Amino acid sequence: MTEEVRDPVDPRASRVLAFVFLTVFLDLIGFGIVIPMFPLYVKSMGGSARTVGFLLSCFSFTQLVATPFLGRLSDRVGRRPVILLSLLGNAVAMVLFALATTQHMLPLLFTSRILAGATSGNIAACQAMIADVTSGKARTRGMGRLGAGIGLGLVLGPVIGSTLSHFGMWAPPLAAAALAMLDLVAAFFFMPETHAGQARDAAGPRVTFGEVIVQRPLLLVLGIYFCTFFYMTTMQVGLALLAKERLDWGEKEVGAVYGGWGLISFVVQGVLIERIARVLGPVRTLAVAAAVAAAGLTLVAGAHHAAPLLFGLFLLGLGFGVSQPLLSAIAAEHAGSQQRGAVLGFAQSAGGIARTIGPTLSGFLYDGLGAGAPFAGGAILAVLAALLGASLARARAEA
Repeated sequence: MTEEVRDPVDPRASRVLAFVFLTVFLDLIGFGIVIPMFPLYVKSMGGSARTVGFLLSCFSFTQLVATPFLGRLSDRVGRRPVILLSLLGNAVAMVLFALATTQHMLPLLFTSRILAGATSGNIAACQAMIADVTSGKARTRGMGRLGAGIGLGLVLGPVIGSTLSHFGMWAPPLAAAALAMLDLVAAFFFMPETHAGQARDAAGPRVTFGEVIVQRPLLLVLGIYFCTFFYMTTMQVGLALLAKERLDWGEKEVGAVYGGWGLISFVVQGVLIERIARVLGPVRTLAVAAAVAAAGLTLVAGAHHAAPLLFGLFLLGLGFGVSQPLLSAIAAEHAGSQQRGAVLGFAQSAGGIARTIGPTLSGFLYDGLGAGAPFAGGAILAVLAALLGASLARARAEA
């Protein structure tokens, strides 16, 4: 689909990018604060490892159902109201999380995670907001800045969470709620609207999933989204277990690896992404990044020593760090302004489906075939993502 004509430089761009970075940075700090200790919270309430998995699946499932709706809503009423709603929902969910820890109420924790998933549309709305005020190379740079905010938040969040946990199990989720409220106040007073003019057009058509997937470039983008986030779920399930089994690494070593991995993503998305994409073009870069991730996953699958494991994780971080912002930029380019929020919402849902079923499959592969099996399976999905990227490049060349 042809992108609408826009001025090379939108006067709102710098302000929007600054607040988008702040929004996702604070949001992902809050996420990183509670997620590493999540199994301990569940265990303190009488839950098991299965309960942990089911809770994570509940979040991902409600997220993938709600995100397209929130994306369409942002096309109709504007990006800013959806972001404010998401931040408010996240703050309330974290307060319920803290209350559940003090009262040892597992059902309240379920309520918290379901509410958080149902109102977690702020990243897709932030992506749409960047796409509203940028184009071309500036859009790639903007999506990279958003990814850098996510990466930096994930690096700092676990450190803050482990520090606050000394005050009590209620402290990390309450701190996450406070960050969400701080973000909400800043966005309410200072974040500009980027889609208000078209958003007021109530007669605009509603974009359906069927209308999206009949457009071959968008279908390919959704497929790459699914494969990319699917192969990344292997990290959540298999990395700590593989490192313990083969290298006898504990929480300290694995935590350091996660921090370093997040730092790689931050540098790639915040500094290098535009330069890399300029050399090959966004779509070819996306295909190469998936191939690099496949090589990294293959190394991790066969690693029995620290050096190949760390090098494999470096390649995986590089590949995923490049892929994530480029996917958003390419999806926004093909969507056009009238359906941009909806398309990015569907793309996030494709990732949500992958995050829902990926961990379960990785667990089965680990138990049934061994420690390297989840990463070998992830490598297959990364190769498929590379092939889909090459197909998308051909489709764009033929258009």
